[in-house]
Amino acid sequence: MNAPFSTEINRREMLRRCTAGFGTLGLAGLLGREQARAVGATGPHFAPKAKRVIFLFMNGGPSHVDTFDPKPALKKHEDTQPTGKIYKKPNSSGFMPSPFKFSRHGQSGIEVSESLPYLSQVIDECCVIRSMYTDVPNHEPALLQMHTGNVQPIRPSIGSWLQYGLGTLNDNLPGYVVLRPTNKIVVGPALWSNSFLPAQHQASSVLTADMKVDKLVANVRNTKLTHREQRQQLDLLNRLNQLHLAKRNNDLELNAQIKAMETAYRMQFEAMDTFDVEKESAATRDKYGRTPFANSCLLARRLVESGVRYVGVYYVNNGNQPWDTHQNHNAGHTKLCKDSDKATAALISDLKERGLLEDTLVIWGGEFGRTPYSQQKEKKNAGRDHHSTAFSMLLAGGGVRGGMTYGTSDEFGMHAQENRMHVHDFHATILHLMGIDHEKLTYHWSGRDFRLTDVHGNVAHDIIA
Repeated sequence: MNAPFSTEINRREMLRRCTAGFGTLGLAGLLGREQARAVGATGPHFAPKAKRVIFLFMNGGPSHVDTFDPKPALKKHEDTQPTGKIYKKPNSSGFMPSPFKFSRHGQSGIEVSESLPYLSQVIDECCVIRSMYTDVPNHEPALLQMHTGNVQPIRPSIGSWLQYGLGTLNDNLPGYVVLRPTNKIVVGPALWSNSFLPAQHQASSVLTADMKVDKLVANVRNTKLTHREQRQQLDLLNRLNQLHLAKRNNDLELNAQIKAMETAYRMQFEAMDTFDVEKESAATRDKYGRTPFANSCLLARRLVESGVRYVGVYYVNNGNQPWDTHQNHNAGHTKLCKDSDKATAALISDLKERGLLEDTLVIWGGEFGRTPYSQQKEKKNAGRDHHSTAFSMLLAGGGVRGGMTYGTSDEFGMHAQENRMHVHDFHATILHLMGIDHEKLTYHWSGRDFRLTDVHGNVAHDIIA
């Protein structure tokens, strides 16, 4: 039985019926990649300050009152019990002053804790936000909100949104890479998920426990076929896939899988080189340090240098300890800072020396801060609990004004006070630096338009150069 005649056909059906055939489909694919590289799904809405992002994520939550937000009032009111609805620790010994001395550094004179001696040296490149706050003082929802804008695991991550909006800078590498030293990151893949965005915007997650390049990018290189033979196989498969795709009205998930196979093939040419930190000099390796986090920071620099749009680096120290200092805070904080501080400062200065810091946004921080009061009655080995109503974030490069602080918390570090910055505001500002109006970067799903900032968010124009 003949199919009924129809004058309404879509673009792909027209190409299929015309005599141009496979060649035109192949050309359309190539043009599509060039278009994605140039403008992505929506393209920048205005001239961007930054082209790429490295988010050094201190999962667990560093203490703001021991890093970038000095609070001398804590010493004056030591052991005094805080008041207010968020204070729910009747077993606390009260306000707990920082044991770390704060000093002014750089031409800007920003006060930084002695626990961060290396970051103190590059503080003129940095903007310290002292007025961050988030909605929930529990790890899982706070982690999700910092990464996706939502406290539930149902939304795309910021890296996926950027990849969707701006496309890729290099066809031979993923546009969004996550580096993690262990597979035991709290929450896990939902933090770097594409959710309802097309599958090609999912992060490529890399375990960095073993930095040997064949472990980092395992099974990428074909040891049995030449590049030409693989290209011939992939071209044949691609032709079949395009026919399959045309019958399914350019299904997004199917299209993403086709593109993923092409990316996997292309990665053979560049990934093995880019992921090989052994190619760096001994002096550079020593500058960063030889710890898991230092290796990830160095690899992050190599990735953005090769055109990766967004790199997320998750911190745990050599003992797989996150920034979760519920007990023995002072000793734990010192140990955690020692590793993170050196590698972060090395990354910032290395990017600057290579001319990359100007358009690479580096972010350092966690999902919240730590309480300005102790978690236990006993002062010995006292810890700090989760704290969501005030904490600090550090930004460098990428169009951010260096050598400045933005916002304040109250005299105890309990609540964000002046120029308060919610996570939605933080995300809106990052997108703005990347040339994106956060209200216009939307994706229609399940009957409505979604965006990273939902129905919230204000750009902090004062921190933009």
